[in-house]
Amino acid sequence: MNEISFRNVVLPLGDRLYRLALRITLNKAEAEDVVQDTLLRVWERRGEWEQIANPEAFATTVCRNLALDAVKRAGRNATSLDKVDNGQWSAANGQLQVASGQSEMESREQLSLLRRLMDGLPEAQRTIMLLRDIEGKTYKEIAAAMGISETQVKVYLHRARTKIKEQIWTTNI
Repeated sequence: MNEISFRNVVLPLGDRLYRLALRITLNKAEAEDVVQDTLLRVWERRGEWEQIANPEAFATTVCRNLALDAVKRAGRNATSLDKVDNGQWSAANGQLQVASGQSEMESREQLSLLRRLMDGLPEAQRTIMLLRDIEGKTYKEIAAAMGISETQVKVYLHRARTKIKEQIWTTNI
């Protein structure tokens, strides 16, 4: 891939990569470092771009792996999305929609509950749910990014959504 196509294809992914890294690392500085490392690694592999079918999925996979490595190096688990700046999780930015008749406080409480419930999911289910429901990725893109089949993506997503629904019903919301 030449410099111009890198500029047109990979660099615009920076915001998405940052959001993904931030959700995994829960640290703004670490997320920025992960995105820089991702872009550097993608650039270094520019000679292999002809063999890569989906550059976005490739960059997402590299970013996810680097973010998970950063969490492991720091010796902690990425388990709480509540510690992240709420501006990244507003209903307007993602596909999470809030009923129009609700007050702002009720909406924040529901988003906070959803974050806590998603925190309890296994890492693979949480990542798939984030990529599908927040980022709006297709099953094919998620499968490519995570290195699993589309069927497995659907199974993990179904299990995650089922678990979230069950927990919402038990909390009487």
